[in-house]
Amino acid sequence: MTNRYTQSPAAQAPAMARLARAALPKWHIDDAEVTLLKLRENAVFRIDVPAGASFVMRIHRHNYHSDGELLAELQWLQALAAAGIEAPDIVPAASGRLFEVVRADAAAEGRQVDLLAWMNGRPMGAFWETSSDDPATLTGNLRLLGRLAARVHNQAVAWRRPAGFTRHEWDADGIVGEVPFWGRFWELDTLSPGQRRLLERARTRVHAELVTLGKSPSTYSMIHADLVPENILVDGDSIRLIDFDDAGFGWHHFEIATALISHLGRPDFDRVRDALIAGYREHRSFPDSAIERLPLFFLARSFTYLSWVHTRFETELAQQLTPSFVETSCSLADAYLSE
Repeated sequence: MTNRYTQSPAAQAPAMARLARAALPKWHIDDAEVTLLKLRENAVFRIDVPAGASFVMRIHRHNYHSDGELLAELQWLQALAAAGIEAPDIVPAASGRLFEVVRADAAAEGRQVDLLAWMNGRPMGAFWETSSDDPATLTGNLRLLGRLAARVHNQAVAWRRPAGFTRHEWDADGIVGEVPFWGRFWELDTLSPGQRRLLERARTRVHAELVTLGKSPSTYSMIHADLVPENILVDGDSIRLIDFDDAGFGWHHFEIATALISHLGRPDFDRVRDALIAGYREHRSFPDSAIERLPLFFLARSFTYLSWVHTRFETELAQQLTPSFVETSCSLADAYLSE
């Protein structure tokens, strides 16, 4: 069987579109316009029903999440919505299930498919890019994002999870253990011997430091885990989160670091960071000691991006991003080890 993940997005798109159309009857949708929005981990389509509503359909990467893990993600989305947090609303299938496994010529192995209500707004930026907004608009939006992130964490800490709830962990082992969630980043082929030694030294120290933090419910819970600019929709004075595909258990510091890492190197970084933290503190504590730990989590987050490109190196996007990811990780590792 051809590995579709080694194909270019242009080559994959028609097959994924056929699968999207094959899935529509599961939601009693007979006719709709199907438009590809994104093709990376998942194939994501906009579904426009004539004279009706619009939706987002996600066709999930095969074997990325088990059925139980995907169910847990969708259960958390429902709980966030019930708490008044602006996250995607799930549209159950006609069967009442939150997702369906659909088979078609495009995916003989069967693919998990879910449907979400359309959310208005414009992304703050593209993958691994900062917003192009002027500084005042950017800091204003990051303050709103800080408020929303704190509300998400408040809900997660207080939430009584359903029986059987299972999701991956962004903990010491999941980030820098022997088998990280996204892969053994220190084995990335493009690393020079010196870069590899640097990252392995930093990895050892990061693992030890993360272990000492523990997993107190006050600082470790379900997190979105992917607050990059393209997953943040701005709609007037509202900020909305999309793409909970990487959501799992993790430190709140990791969430904050993810929201800020693409802004590193800006001359006004301190202002950007302080805006996010100020918004967060309106709803939840984030002490100065947590801010002092952010360099640790910037490095940990950068390691996960190296893991991502390492295990997806056959894709065009990974090949494009690898040089900048390596440069960022090595720079952060060198600074971290020099402290």
